[in-house]
Amino acid sequence: MPHMPDKKTIGQLADAVGVKRSTIRYYEREGLLKPAGRSPHGYRQYDRASLERLRFIRAAQAAGFALDDIKTLLRLRDRDQPPCEQVCDLVDSRLQEVERQLADLSHVRQVLWDARQRCEAGQVDQTCAVLDQLDAAAKPPSNVDSGRHRRHFANHLEPYPQ
Repeated sequence: MPHMPDKKTIGQLADAVGVKRSTIRYYEREGLLKPAGRSPHGYRQYDRASLERLRFIRAAQAAGFALDDIKTLLRLRDRDQPPCEQVCDLVDSRLQEVERQLADLSHVRQVLWDARQRCEAGQVDQTCAVLDQLDAAAKPPSNVDSGRHRRHFANHLEPYPQ
């Protein structure tokens, strides 16, 4: 890593971590990061601790933690007491969410796989069965006002009956 001055500008900090300046400003507004001080001209200045904190935030985001969880992780990290139990609770919660997402993706994969097999098998008449399925999923049930009814169409995409 190239040598950086002891105090960095927001641009230098952004470049060192590979984020936009606006991202750093956003983290500041959210209370995740704060400048170490200001230059005589009023510019934000960041130190090595700011750089390490920003890298920690990005690593936590890459692991899928939400900003609220990252705030909690940072609070725990900054305490003198071992926070392992609370961190494990956050990790368990994140793992449960990942498992739900994997199950959802598995379902979507199966739906798409089945639809693709129907296309290859030539099981289409005058219309495309896949397009018909998507059209049907996009329509609200007849007994619900479409203006009030909101749903995620993927919840209604079921594999075609065999």
